Formats: sequence, C-alpha cells, structure tokens
Amino acid sequence: MEAAQILKPESSPKIPDFGAGDTVRVNFRIREGDRERIQAFQGVVIRRQNGSGPSANFTVRRVAGGGVGVERIFPLYSPLIDSLEVTRRGAVRRAKLYYLRGLQGRAARIKEKTLPRRPRGQAAGS
Repeated sequence: MEAAQILKPESSPKIPDFGAGDTVRVNFRIREGDRERIQAFQGVVIRRQNGSGPSANFTVRRVAGGGVGVERIFPLYSPLIDSLEVTRRGAVRRAKLYYLRGLQGRAARIKEKTLPRRPRGQAAGS
C-alpha cells in the first residue's frame, strides 16, 4: 500500500490554492526550548512537489538582506503551519522556477497575474 491510500489528507481551510510563481506568507510555528512562537516567511513559491498527496511539499524562496537567497521547504500538510496566505499571484509558464536562483534584482521579478478583460459592449453591472 502507498501512503496516499493509507492517509487521505483533507483540504485544509488554512491552505489556499497556490502554485509556482505566487508570493506567499507562511506563518510557521517554531519551538525554542519549551516556548513556541510563530514566524512568518514570505517569498516566491519556486516549486510544488508530490502534487496534493500526504507527502506534498513546496519550496519558498526569498532574498534576504545583502542579496543572499534563502530557500525553505515546507510540508504542505504539516501541523506546524499556522496559516498560509497568498499575497500576489504570479504569471509564469513553468512549473519549477529554478532559474530564479541565478537572477537578482529587477531580472528576478515575476509579472502579476491579471483577471481576464470583459468583452467590449458589456456594462460593468451586467
């Protein structure tokens, strides 16, 4: 038997629909000794791995101070994820954005996904 058959993950309300190219803020629980705190990690999703099964995970990349890129892998169904919010939808044509590792500054920007335009001649309210 596979893990996906044994453990069927339910779609959690704290995990919205997102994909590669989206900018997300992951609020992650961190244990420091006997204390627990929530730390936010905001960056661009450069990949989603293993679909939506129980072993699914995603990698978030952000550029820290000094131009150093920091990547962090989060399990999608981890109980340590407090919340996940999509702050920006990215328009990309790849599933894995590893090429961002070699870019910096303006070259590493991702265009924002826009809503489709409504056809001419239609009123805004109808």
